[in-house]
Amino acid sequence: PLFTVAVALGLRKGEMLGLRWNDVDLAEGVLHVRQALQRRNGAVFFVEPKSRRSRRTVTLPAVVKATLDIHRVRQLEERMVAGGRWVESGLVFTTRVGTPLDERNVTKEFQRLLQTAGLPHIRLHDLRHTAATLLLAQGVNPRVVMETLGHSQISLTLDTYSHVLPTLQQDAADQMDAALGMRS
Repeated sequence: PLFTVAVALGLRKGEMLGLRWNDVDLAEGVLHVRQALQRRNGAVFFVEPKSRRSRRTVTLPAVVKATLDIHRVRQLEERMVAGGRWVESGLVFTTRVGTPLDERNVTKEFQRLLQTAGLPHIRLHDLRHTAATLLLAQGVNPRVVMETLGHSQISLTLDTYSHVLPTLQQDAADQMDAALGMRS
C-alpha cells in the first residue's frame, strides 16, 4: 500500500510515513498532507511538511482508495493479533504492532521487491518522479501536477520534468491538428 501511494500520488517518504488515518477520507476520496515523520537520533518526530504548498489535499485515484481500504482492514487484523502490544499511533503505515515504520526498513523492503520483480535499483524517492511523469504523460495540467506533488513553484515542476515535455508538445500539436480538421 505504501508503494502504491508513492507511485500514484508522489508523496515524499516522510509524508507517507507521517500519514494518519484521520488525514484520509476514503468516502470523499481525498488525502490531506498535514505532517511528515522524521527520525533524529532514533527518536520519532512529526514535523510540518516541507513548505507551505506541501500542506495539501490530494484527490485519490480509485486504485489508491481500494488499496487503502484493504490495508485498513489488514491493519485492524494486525491490531487484534497484537493485542496489548499494539501502540496506537493513528498512522496509516505502521509495523505489525502499530509503531511508526523505520525508513531504512521501508527502503530495504522496496529494494527487495524490485529485485524480486527483476527491476533495476531505484530510490524510493524516484517513485515521486514516476508519479509526476505519468501525470504529465497523461496530459494532466502541470499546475495540477505541481499541487499534487506539493511543489512550491510551477518552475520547479516544469524544470524537473522537462524531459517529458517534448512528447507532450507533439501531442499538443496533434490535438491542434485534430481540432482544426487536419488528420495525419
